[in-house]
Amino acid sequence: MRHILETIYFFLYSLELRSFFLFTFAFLMSFLLTPIVRFAAIKLKILDIPDERKIHKKPVPLLGGLAIYISYAVTIILNFSFSIELKGVIIGGTIILFMGIIDDIWGLSAKIRLLGQIVAASILILFRIKLDFLPNVWWGNWGEILLTVIWVIGITNAANFFDGMDGLLTGVTTICSLSFFVVAQITDQGYLGFLTIALAGSCLGFLRFNFKPASIFLGDSGSTFLGFTLAEIAVMGGWAEKNPKVALSLPILVLSVFIFDMVYITVARFKEGKVRNLKEWIEYTGKDHLHHRLVAFGFNEAQTVLLIYLIAACLGVGAINLRATGDLRVYFEFLQAFFIFILIVILMLAGRKLSKK
Repeated sequence: MRHILETIYFFLYSLELRSFFLFTFAFLMSFLLTPIVRFAAIKLKILDIPDERKIHKKPVPLLGGLAIYISYAVTIILNFSFSIELKGVIIGGTIILFMGIIDDIWGLSAKIRLLGQIVAASILILFRIKLDFLPNVWWGNWGEILLTVIWVIGITNAANFFDGMDGLLTGVTTICSLSFFVVAQITDQGYLGFLTIALAGSCLGFLRFNFKPASIFLGDSGSTFLGFTLAEIAVMGGWAEKNPKVALSLPILVLSVFIFDMVYITVARFKEGKVRNLKEWIEYTGKDHLHHRLVAFGFNEAQTVLLIYLIAACLGVGAINLRATGDLRVYFEFLQAFFIFILIVILMLAGRKLSKK
């Protein structure tokens, strides 16, 4: 069996279909592994119990992030391309995942969660994954370290906060990963391309079970792992060596759905006195996120999720166009326009329902 798999792998590699193979392998592994993880979560009674602040009406098994993690890790190991940065990716992501699993089962305080995220971000820096745009002097180096930690913790928690509707975070992560993958291909960053396409495949395989009605949730283990992984991919990428503005803007644009939601709810909650410090900010949960507000406007859950998918896709295409040139840029401009018109159709359908009430 092992010989057959190796033969198939090297055949696809020789046909320059390596990325397609990694995507397919990650997708199938996640697709097949998710029911097993769901069965285990039910048997171990690791469930998300509904309450007044949650949308679902019955207990749903957690630990979906474990299926994505295993699929992602096995796929990038199967890629047979290793580096010192990859060690940081694996170690840091594993810490985040296992802390999330403990939180899903027994619960963790905000201080412990934050400490674990700082440790995981520090491991990335130790393995040479950090922002690189300030002057090469002592204050520039320390500034890059500090900003890297803030970025990783911020995106990790933003993704965790965003995981409030069936299939939402999983689908948006897939779109963000594919956006990073396209830019990686354009900029000849093959190694980064393999990481992003493996993450996209793992998420898409899981999405079949996570889209409404979800039969399994990511849990904090999955949402924080996805946020952490997207954050370190953004830091690893050499998005524009000769243009620092593009290098900084591109990953922010790809992940701006998460950033917008986090900034908006943070400002609103502090302004309204709902949170007063960092501990309360991490622990607070409420129905004031982007997806909650769209539902309040009259969208159903499926429309809301699809709407945010399209917003993320438009932003991703915008980021791709920062590096695309010539005919390639034209094609992506048309793709972005197509997404925008679908978005408008959804708005019009929802508006028609509201006008009939």
